[in-house]
Amino acid sequence: MGGPLDVGELDNPAAGSREVLVRIEASGVNPLDTRIRRGKAPHAQRSFPGVPGLDMAGTVVSAGSEVIGFEPGDEVYGMTGGVGDLQGSLAQYAAVDARLLAHKPTALNMREAAALPLVLIAAWEALVYRAQVRGGQKVLVQGGAGGIGHVAIQIARLRGAEVFATSASHDFPVVRSFGAVPIDYVSTPVKDYVAQYTGGEGFDVVFDTVGGAVLDASFDAVRTYTGHVVSVQWGSHSISPLSFRGASYSGVFTLAPMLSGRGRQYHGDILCDAASFVDIGALKPRLSPRRFTLSSVTDAYDVVENRTAAGKVVVDVEH
Repeated sequence: MGGPLDVGELDNPAAGSREVLVRIEASGVNPLDTRIRRGKAPHAQRSFPGVPGLDMAGTVVSAGSEVIGFEPGDEVYGMTGGVGDLQGSLAQYAAVDARLLAHKPTALNMREAAALPLVLIAAWEALVYRAQVRGGQKVLVQGGAGGIGHVAIQIARLRGAEVFATSASHDFPVVRSFGAVPIDYVSTPVKDYVAQYTGGEGFDVVFDTVGGAVLDASFDAVRTYTGHVVSVQWGSHSISPLSFRGASYSGVFTLAPMLSGRGRQYHGDILCDAASFVDIGALKPRLSPRRFTLSSVTDAYDVVENRTAAGKVVVDVEH
């Protein structure tokens, strides 16, 4: 575990009654994928040997007898495997639970579509389902130039919020390009940017994509009484600052439907709803220009793990 990813031959899977067989064209690589590879994501419950890969885009080959809404030839995308007993996306074909899929946005090619599912689902669940972001609010995204962060900025703006985002100063152009006011988390103390942008009241919603000390800082940045902190990270934290403010907290565990089998339709619904915004140009992925294939997939994982890519890394699946 943690070494090179081996490329091997497997029999083509067959779709069950509630599954579709997908010819995979592209597979997105997330930081979580690299942690699974290293055995540092016990919450993902992945056993090896197995096919890794969370995100995919491809074309439906066949559909099971109980599947409604997908037919051969449909272009689809989704976060469909790579955890539990679900086959991952680093393969030419996968039999996929239809509930985890949605029709690919027509405005995106396969590579672009494969860059979106995990980050889109995480940000949508956090901001739309949990925090219920709405117009007139001030939203702070912690880690705004990251994979989840840059999508979160766009979703919060779609909901009508005024958006701010922490980042390193060299990523300010990225944050601005997606419509947020950048905040240098290195040089600007929490109390200073809270005072500057909220008059000391705090942000209505703080979305943490980083964890650790950044989640602790989020508790200090949220509005008193009505504020809401939501995070896709976790750890051991003192909630005293949050309690003293009378604010609330929500955690998002994006893998839960895949691991438990419960609520999988929510993932498909999110991707379906988001596709309409993608197709009008209101939501787009930040894609790395570097190209990888199955034969160079270990290099792709290393690039993501070492954080040397500007944008989402996607592996092209050859046929």
